[in-house]
Amino acid sequence: MHEVGITQSIIEIAEQHARRENAGRIASVTVEIGTLSGVVPESVEFCFEACTSGTLAEGASLIIKRIQGRGRCGDCGDEFDLDTYTFACP
Repeated sequence: MHEVGITQSIIEIAEQHARRENAGRIASVTVEIGTLSGVVPESVEFCFEACTSGTLAEGASLIIKRIQGRGRCGDCGDEFDLDTYTFACP
């Protein structure tokens, strides 16, 4: 489950920003996860509480914004949503 490493990196980045601003704690973390990223948002949510233990983000809420994949047909130029790696013009 690569989401553990991703979640740890998210927390490290959030802590870097918090320290730069002299914040005593992190109340919430917002991340964007693309539908074609291969990252399972529910797994990141599951890992978040365990990974924040003992950090500035302990007790913080996690806000995940899901970003829809987009494609553009090379022939007609039409743009469309993508849910899979099928790059065929609808």
